[in-house]
Amino acid sequence: MDQDEQYMKEAIRQAKKAYALREVPIGCVIVYEGKILARGYNRRNTDKNTLAHAELIAIKRASKKLGDWRLEGCTIYITLEPCQMCAGAIIQARVSKVVIGSMNPKAGCAGSVLNLLQMSAFNHQAELKKGVLEDECSHMLSEFFRELRIFKKNEQKHSLKG
Repeated sequence: MDQDEQYMKEAIRQAKKAYALREVPIGCVIVYEGKILARGYNRRNTDKNTLAHAELIAIKRASKKLGDWRLEGCTIYITLEPCQMCAGAIIQARVSKVVIGSMNPKAGCAGSVLNLLQMSAFNHQAELKKGVLEDECSHMLSEFFRELRIFKKNEQKHSLKG
């Protein structure tokens, strides 16, 4: 297992924490000088906060640990391609490299819908690597949404009986 896979495994562990909370299972870790600096997982529903994305949580923690808003020299490992808000935060934080597990064709901003991470018009671009442990990341998301559909269908059945 290479280094990118090792850190993506830790991001998957974070995503499983979100899954356990019935949150969309997205997790990430930020690595600096070969060590995990910060971790995060999706908590939007739990915290009732639009900003509680895995990436934003991890960026906030990493900045606090480094004592700087600039995360130059850091690599962020994310189980799902970041949305426009998170991709923007990654660029604003000057993260050097982004490693993605699964792409998000409906809302991803690292190449699916658009690529905010490598726009030459911005003063910072991030190196990008896609598809690390993609099957594992994709399967977890597919399973989550499959279970959610079943849950919602059962919930509708029970509300019709009442």
